[in-house]
Amino acid sequence: MLEVEMKYRVADHAPVEARLGDWGARPSADHAEEDHYLNAPDRDFARTDEALRLRRIGDANILTYKGPRRDTTTKTRTELEVACPPGDDAAAAFLALFTHLGYRRTAVVRKRRRIYDLDRAGFRVHVCLDDVEGVGRFVELEIVAEEAGEAEALAVLARTAAELELQDGETRSYLEQLLGVAVPLRKPAPV
Repeated sequence: MLEVEMKYRVADHAPVEARLGDWGARPSADHAEEDHYLNAPDRDFARTDEALRLRRIGDANILTYKGPRRDTTTKTRTELEVACPPGDDAAAAFLALFTHLGYRRTAVVRKRRRIYDLDRAGFRVHVCLDDVEGVGRFVELEIVAEEAGEAEALAVLARTAAELELQDGETRSYLEQLLGVAVPLRKPAPV
């Protein structure tokens, strides 16, 4: 599956939320996320444009691999997600496992995320309103699509962004933006 994504820096989420409300959309989730990024022992993900992270949402743990971007104007890439056992002990164990395998911790990205889900032109569009610690406020538009639907998904996202009056597109990940202002890692609980 492909993650087809466009991201926009905003000063305030209120105008976007008002427009989403006009469309009848309501938030489907509102939570804190903590993304623990790792770098491989055999290659530098910053150079290969890949990412490996353990995402914590409350008690939930999700391991995600993101492949290299397919173009320079969006963040379209292969994305594989695997749900892991819940809880702090499981998160600490996964991070310890990767450390033992030679992976290095890169940074932790912390954000508050409110998600709206819309059906547009046959696609499920996730509109994420993000407040990212140390980075800023953003609106992410995302569709998870089959490779054959990539061009159509991009067109739907572009139309949605225009209707939401989003400008200042951002192709860098939150991790890429944060690396110059690294957030200290929280030590995992002993395993």
